Amino acid sequence: MAAWITARAPGRYILTASGTLESNSEAAEPQHNHDHAEEHHDHSHGPVLNPECTRELVIDVSAEEVSRAYAKVAANYRKYAKIPGFRAGKVPESVVRRRFAADIRKEVIDTLLPERFNKGVADLGIRPVGQPQVTELSVEDGSPLHVKAVFEFIPAFLIDGYKDVTVPKPSVEVTEEEFKQELGHLRDSRATIEPVEEERALEDGDWAQISYKGEIQKDEIRKDGAASAPEGAEEAQPEEARSLSGEDTLVEIGGKDTVEAFTNALRGAKPGQELKAEVIYPAGYAEPKLAGKTVAYDVTVKAIKKRILPELNDEFAKEMGRYESYAELESSVREYLASRKRRGVESETRDRLFAAFGQKFAFAVPETLVQEQIDARLERGLRALAAQGMSAEQMRQLNFARLRAAQRDNAVAEVKTNILLDRIAGEENITVSDEEMDKELQIAAIQSREPLDTLKARLTKEGGLARIREQIGREKTASILYQRLPA
Repeated sequence: MAAWITARAPGRYILTASGTLESNSEAAEPQHNHDHAEEHHDHSHGPVLNPECTRELVIDVSAEEVSRAYAKVAANYRKYAKIPGFRAGKVPESVVRRRFAADIRKEVIDTLLPERFNKGVADLGIRPVGQPQVTELSVEDGSPLHVKAVFEFIPAFLIDGYKDVTVPKPSVEVTEEEFKQELGHLRDSRATIEPVEEERALEDGDWAQISYKGEIQKDEIRKDGAASAPEGAEEAQPEEARSLSGEDTLVEIGGKDTVEAFTNALRGAKPGQELKAEVIYPAGYAEPKLAGKTVAYDVTVKAIKKRILPELNDEFAKEMGRYESYAELESSVREYLASRKRRGVESETRDRLFAAFGQKFAFAVPETLVQEQIDARLERGLRALAAQGMSAEQMRQLNFARLRAAQRDNAVAEVKTNILLDRIAGEENITVSDEEMDKELQIAAIQSREPLDTLKARLTKEGGLARIREQIGREKTASILYQRLPA
């Protein structure tokens, strides 16, 4: 079993998987690859443990054994130590002990502690999670070694009756309405805007081609009760910042994305007509500059246009891709919808099933696992924000304490689900074959764009292979539970 201990007092130590006790003031802090300001990212969550699933382990080693370990380590240092003024192997032991006191002490602990810690945990019959924390540590030559460590574990709980837990399993059959909606989206994607030749006024469904000039009004007490800006705020705003203008802008009359005031002002207008419109934008409007503002517009209608949808025929199918006929396109759309709906229904049903499991089987969750899950969720979120163009400077402004708190409930639910799936996998004797592992690693190698052997070596070093095998097992278990649900 791998052992790892982090000490908070009287010093900081980490007992690594290779069995060496290292002094490291950063050992307890989770490491992150994202480039945000650490001063804004509170990592103080590390040492918090859940008392409901925390155990204490005390290790004592006799003074005689400690002395023998000191003598053995000191003799080895004496053999290889290079100190000016002394020949190799001839350095007095007292000099070696003074010169390398800290290193010798560390190696004595490395010699005596790991095996005893592993045995002590094994005797308790539990498996630690996370990094156990050393609360007491004393070792001196001629005195007993004393260590006290606390660590979290997954408590025992019963899952009797798990096969009886069910939730509704919706149909995955694609309805005609869903099919027609998807076809409508496809037609919309190929629609064109064409001029209306006849002389008439704008009506719902038309697109008005307009030019406009707008002026953001100074804040005042709004009729809808919205708060106004602090006195003087608008005056400090440059005049040009309050001006808006546009040429040949298209506005859909009655469109869901068109502000109602614009629709009301333009409906019934004709090309060449000039009109005014006052638009009060809601506080939650997508454009921050306009959110909660009142804008006075001067508008000129330049033309009326109509949105033309293409006919659903073979020509349309060919425009959509490598289809020779509309029948071929229709078949492809139905297959796509069936696959998408199947994935969506299964995902949503699994979530409901996992929630039902969580309600039926109550047990304490190690805080270490919760914090690790929060870390993972934040890492995914930060990568997504970076992919969307958020800069490192913008990330530094994020309130990570608030972000962590917002992720907690979902993280707890995910940890409970993982623990339950692991228990059920044991009951079901679900295993992961080497072939399944190889398939997953090949996919991962393609995604990470690195050779398979390099990926395996890296994951082996980082302990990632065990996590991948664990995740495959959970996915297999979840799939079996889903398939068992009555239709």
